[in-house]
Amino acid sequence: MRVLFTTIPSSSHLQVMVPMAWALRTAGHEVVFASQPELTDDIVAAGLPAVPVGEAFAMEAVMVDGRPLDAADVGMEVHDLHAGNLTYDRLHGLFTAAAGLFLPMMSPEGMVDELVDFARHWRPDLVIWDQNSFAGPLAAAVAGAAHGRLMFGLDVMGWLRQSYVRMLDERPEGRRDDPFEDWMQPILDRYGLAYERDLAIGQFTLCPLPASVRLDGGVRYVPFRYIPYGGRAVVPDWLRRPPERRRVCITLGVTQRQLGQDWVPTAELLEAVADLDAEVVATLDAKQLETLPSVPDNVRAVDFVPLDALLPSCSAALHHGGGGTFLTMLAHGVPQVIVPNMLWDTPHKADAVTETGAGLRLDLDRYGGLSPDAVRDALRRMLDEPSFAAGAARLRDEVVGTPGPNQVVPVLEKIAAEHRRNA
Repeated sequence: MRVLFTTIPSSSHLQVMVPMAWALRTAGHEVVFASQPELTDDIVAAGLPAVPVGEAFAMEAVMVDGRPLDAADVGMEVHDLHAGNLTYDRLHGLFTAAAGLFLPMMSPEGMVDELVDFARHWRPDLVIWDQNSFAGPLAAAVAGAAHGRLMFGLDVMGWLRQSYVRMLDERPEGRRDDPFEDWMQPILDRYGLAYERDLAIGQFTLCPLPASVRLDGGVRYVPFRYIPYGGRAVVPDWLRRPPERRRVCITLGVTQRQLGQDWVPTAELLEAVADLDAEVVATLDAKQLETLPSVPDNVRAVDFVPLDALLPSCSAALHHGGGGTFLTMLAHGVPQVIVPNMLWDTPHKADAVTETGAGLRLDLDRYGGLSPDAVRDALRRMLDEPSFAAGAARLRDEVVGTPGPNQVVPVLEKIAAEHRRNA
């Protein structure tokens, strides 16, 4: 079987997919990984064949007034997912905004064309696409391949689409315009194909989240155990020794650093942990350190440390709710305080750990500030109240009890045989 993986040009999105790609490869299947050129080195470093498609991602497309676009800028705010508030007008506006900006930004025309062209000639049996890479299902449709999403986080898209499609079906004939169809159909027209609704959400969905924190979008889920992979990494000397006291991890993700944005005030954050009875490992680069008057004695500032190596020694963590970070915390059973950066699903992850007793949500104030007292109190609760460790352990047990990527391969083989049209 030939399997084509594709993702947006983000190393963190790639890394969640790598263990599944390797499971298929070690089962004897032919696997290639396609993305935009800037991800080629990361794909090759993972030991997988890379297919560069399109041009490098235009970073200016996600910036406004010197900062990254947020959901409110583009009409895609999804903080309220309560079914009673998902009106047709709200959802239609959201998907119109997505089709006008998000889809072409994540899958630009040149990238779509080159991926489709590659798929037509390579003829994959199965296409596995990152939840944000809508070039993937288009390539699968043209090649006649089965296709499915691999989730990086909560299935907000599936949750919203199931409500929207139901509302569309209830509308009169002639008033059922779907913005996703409007974006995809001109591409499909070139190949004499018609839009099908599974092009928006996949014929199946590979989900690495335990059931207790999963957002059920009403689609065909194939759960699999998340296996942490963070790319090339070296375990530092200090991490080879047991900590002398309880250890806390603070990480706010690399994406915002790459965009030059500190959405959490770093000085306030370190002030909050200065008198915490714990060793604090904080991922801070040189630029961030230059803005600080000092670093507390109990804080070890490191530019990078592999989370998979660090977290087994940690008793608590504070982070932003990013996909790979969140999944790795769950896999290691670490109680977590999430300060959501309010991008896509991060507030819902923070709510999920709160509701399962595995952590707490902590929001910035209306001025973008962070109360040192609130941070200190939240981390002390993680360290001192056994219920949080117990809640995190329950989620870890769910992760461990989920079928691993190798065990899921036979399921994918059956799905490919069921859906592919190019046999």
